Amino acid sequence: MKMGIPEIELNSGYKMPAVALGTASYVTPKAEVVQAVLHAIERGYRSFDTAAHYGYEEAIGEAIAEALKCGLIESRSEVFVCSKMFACDNHADRVVPALKKILQNLKFEYLDLYLIHWPVSLNPENGFAYPIANKKHLVPFDCKGVWSGMEECQRLGLAKSIGVSNFSCKKLEDLLSFATIPPAVNQVEISPEWQQNKLVDLCKANGIVVSGYSPLGSIGQIWGSDRVVSIEALKDIAKAKGKSVPQVILRWAHQRGVAVVVKTFTPKRMEENLDIFDWELSEEECKKISEIPQSRRNKGKGYVSEEGAIKSVEELWDGEI
Repeated sequence: MKMGIPEIELNSGYKMPAVALGTASYVTPKAEVVQAVLHAIERGYRSFDTAAHYGYEEAIGEAIAEALKCGLIESRSEVFVCSKMFACDNHADRVVPALKKILQNLKFEYLDLYLIHWPVSLNPENGFAYPIANKKHLVPFDCKGVWSGMEECQRLGLAKSIGVSNFSCKKLEDLLSFATIPPAVNQVEISPEWQQNKLVDLCKANGIVVSGYSPLGSIGQIWGSDRVVSIEALKDIAKAKGKSVPQVILRWAHQRGVAVVVKTFTPKRMEENLDIFDWELSEEECKKISEIPQSRRNKGKGYVSEEGAIKSVEELWDGEI
């Protein structure tokens, strides 16, 4: 029996569904994304994750407008939309204008959750170009100034909640040392092969929700892999439970209190990814998952260069690799 999607309370006072549909595709035609979001709403999804860099904000806004028009939802408040600011806008004076542009694309009055996509900054001249051809465009990241702009977004009512993405423990602790409004969410890579126990514990201790992207390995991304869904320990648990490996992974994340962002545009998989709430993994099964060898997939190498502000992957992640 399928259950409704549970919600997780944020430190901002708002609630976020425990599972979001991800849209990090880059190559999927806009019309297909519109249809995917509509299919997801029909199947019970109410949370949608995107980013300025993905280029799908207009498609998501269009799908939600259509869902309202045809009665799939009754009001904008029934959906939770998260978007992320690209590095070219990670400058104190560009944060609010960047969010206003996102809202213009979505045709929304507010965003439910606004995140700093990466703790790096690009010269605005670079724009959304990626890979970054001119590494000298990788300039120092003024976290204090940028976060001040994020806080202004929340005060203005443009974003109900604010947060970060791809922040290490050290970067998160630095942010908490000066933040007037703490981040509600830290969205990071989380999977059985990159469990981030130290970061998850730090976030829980500070009332920050961890949102895990790439729980199933992000097949199709440059850095993605199907390795995690091929792990024998997970296959054994799935067989014993009568579930799929992706369902076991998503259930494992949910039991840890981690929200998940799962990208699929296939209706059948959308349904499968929600069938995780009326059963549990045993303590022994969780222990087996905890013993899986660890390896970060998304190292953020595109933001690292001897010519730029961040010289190494170790520096980007503060040794947490």
